Amino acid sequence: MNINLQNNLKNKKILLGITGSIAAYKSPLLVRELIKMGAEVKVVITPSAQHFVTPITLASVSKNNVVSDMFDLSGQNEGAWHIHLAHWCDLAIIAPCSATTLGKFANGIADNALIAVFMAIPKNIPIVIAPAMDTTMFEFPATQNNIQTLQSFGFSILPPDSGELASGLTGPGRLPDVNVITNHIAQVLANGIDIHSVNINQNERLNQLINSPLEPLDQAVEKGKFQAELELEQMKNSLIDNELSKYFKDKKVLITAGPTIERIDPVRYISNFSSGKMGYAIAEVAKKYAKEVLLVSGKVNLNPPDKVKFIEIESADELNQAVQSNYEDYDIIIMAAAVADYKLANPFPQKHKHSENNLQLDLVPTVDILGSLGSKKNENQILIGFALETENAIDNAKLKLKKKNLDLIITNIYDDNNQVFGSDLNEVVLLDKSFNESHIEKSSKSKISIEILKKIANLK
Repeated sequence: MNINLQNNLKNKKILLGITGSIAAYKSPLLVRELIKMGAEVKVVITPSAQHFVTPITLASVSKNNVVSDMFDLSGQNEGAWHIHLAHWCDLAIIAPCSATTLGKFANGIADNALIAVFMAIPKNIPIVIAPAMDTTMFEFPATQNNIQTLQSFGFSILPPDSGELASGLTGPGRLPDVNVITNHIAQVLANGIDIHSVNINQNERLNQLINSPLEPLDQAVEKGKFQAELELEQMKNSLIDNELSKYFKDKKVLITAGPTIERIDPVRYISNFSSGKMGYAIAEVAKKYAKEVLLVSGKVNLNPPDKVKFIEIESADELNQAVQSNYEDYDIIIMAAAVADYKLANPFPQKHKHSENNLQLDLVPTVDILGSLGSKKNENQILIGFALETENAIDNAKLKLKKKNLDLIITNIYDDNNQVFGSDLNEVVLLDKSFNESHIEKSSKSKISIEILKKIANLK
């Protein structure tokens, strides 16, 4: 939606009617999107709609009472409540609108709260109808007659999308996506819109949908299952996005990634197999939600994500310097880098020549960066560490979590079934300060990153 259209929704009062269509599961998302665009939303639902979405859910997202029973006055404080509600709105929309409600509305049968309110809406207030039902019901002659009748009343009909339906059929009948509905509402609210011309264009679209061929049921069942799973996943992702955006919008996140290198001489070094993919994946996801992201990384074959601050380091000492110089400015520190435990006490200044004698290296421990941060983090900071274990993984992770004063530790269990280094997949266990375990089955590091951010957002 462009900015001008979106502005048409600011401070507008939208009355949303919801009927007994399976597409009603999209309604809370529609309410939330309208509110995000500056509108106030009140909801009326039919008794059948409550089989698909609850009044409590809709009241929660709309921040208004939901009317479901025309004779229940507990949430309706004014006399002739349906008249007051009908005159309150700047625009009214039924989405989804079932075949039953189409028929009742077209014929003036006000036997439920929704129809009673919508029949009382003044002529100067636009009404939008978004039919949603199975293809054969949508194409039924009575349904099409009812649509034409409502168009003749001056109502705007938003044609359904064509695609896989809950029945397994493929054809017209799907409720359009939320952004399509909000865009249509904004267009109707735009100054000077001609509902008559809009309905002419919509009539052409309806005719195209009706005349499109139906895919046989036995060929469409699998597609329908896939589409339902896809839509459910999309809805879950939308809710996750909202949760993470709300929590991280004012948060600054520092992430370390990749290996450190400890030089033996100018051409040889001690290091590990870390590819940096986990830390980079976290940075890629975090940048979508956080106010600011700083990625401090060892040398890897990856490009830093766009719009992320970046510092490249080589050794544990350089990593320590970069982190210590910046950690006070960040709310969340995620230490995903694989830091070498030892370094040479005195690296050779020149290339050490090969000889027949054994070479003995004087190794000393590197600085304990994680422990240092844990000892001085403030009460508002969250510190997350990583552990990679080949045995006694959970017990060792618990010891590290407590010793380093971490808020969360992500434990990689390295074995033949989980080759962590360099892989795009991983399997981890999240442990919080109370030793609550969250096991994330093998999945992409991007998906694991989302789960990590979700866990951070819900830390007590």
